Amino acid sequence: MKQAMKKMGIKQSTLSDAVEVVIRTRTSEIIIKDPEVVCVEMGGGKSYQIAGNEIVRSVGEGEVVETEPVFDDGDIEIVMSQAGCDRDKAIAALKEAGGAPAEAIMKLIAG
Repeated sequence: MKQAMKKMGIKQSTLSDAVEVVIRTRTSEIIIKDPEVVCVEMGGGKSYQIAGNEIVRSVGEGEVVETEPVFDDGDIEIVMSQAGCDRDKAIAALKEAGGAPAEAIMKLIAG
């Protein structure tokens, strides 16, 4: 896979020291703390993939509105298959584990 990406001129790197990502719209801010950030360079441009728990707040109000974290379906499926649990338990375990599938699996297996 890496060789194919290299042949196509695609470079991928992880920004391991990212602390926070803020996305501002006209009406709100989406704040992602301790994000997992991957940079993909291709065709002279850069694209970023960001994963993590979000906090949404209205601009100018200073009020923070917490939203439910959104987990990747692949992570949910991995937790379900490895821990032998249903979707709701997998999502709850991912919430407790801060979105880390391996930690969620270990918590479910340990009971």
